[in-house]
Amino acid sequence: MSVKSNIFLIGLMGSGKTTIGKQIAERLKKTFYDSDYEIEKRTGVSIPVIFDIEGEEGFRNRETRMLDELTQKENVVVATGGGAILREANRTYLRDRGTVIYLRADIDELLKRTRRDRNRPLLNNGARRATLEKLLQQRGPLYQQEADVEVDTGSLSATQVAKNIMALLVTDK
Repeated sequence: MSVKSNIFLIGLMGSGKTTIGKQIAERLKKTFYDSDYEIEKRTGVSIPVIFDIEGEEGFRNRETRMLDELTQKENVVVATGGGAILREANRTYLRDRGTVIYLRADIDELLKRTRRDRNRPLLNNGARRATLEKLLQQRGPLYQQEADVEVDTGSLSATQVAKNIMALLVTDK
């Protein structure tokens, strides 16, 4: 595998994309972006507010525009939103403009990591486990299809996962 200058992290919410992405960016001296945070910064409101006002479709439109912008930058690590993989345009941006890393964790771990987070509109329905299972069933094959590298974040610390990814990127060149 040849590593492109950009690294894009994909995976379900709670898989560690932001936390691990920041560490990878720091180690590789790249600029880190979280696409959801960039959308919030640009709009001045939280993702749940965007969902409330524009619905998921409106949010996904914003997400696609943001990913197009971020993936055109050079020497970046981008943590994508969990659902970014659903749109073909987003998959093309990721595939064509960088190395795609799928961070995966099992449902129990994802539940543990997201249990106190109220900033995830898709999980604020009272059926968190069922929602995560459905999302994994729907998105898992797309994550696997688009990934250059798959990394199980499991119960490892973010630092250890970042070290494991660094080792993979260095040895797979």
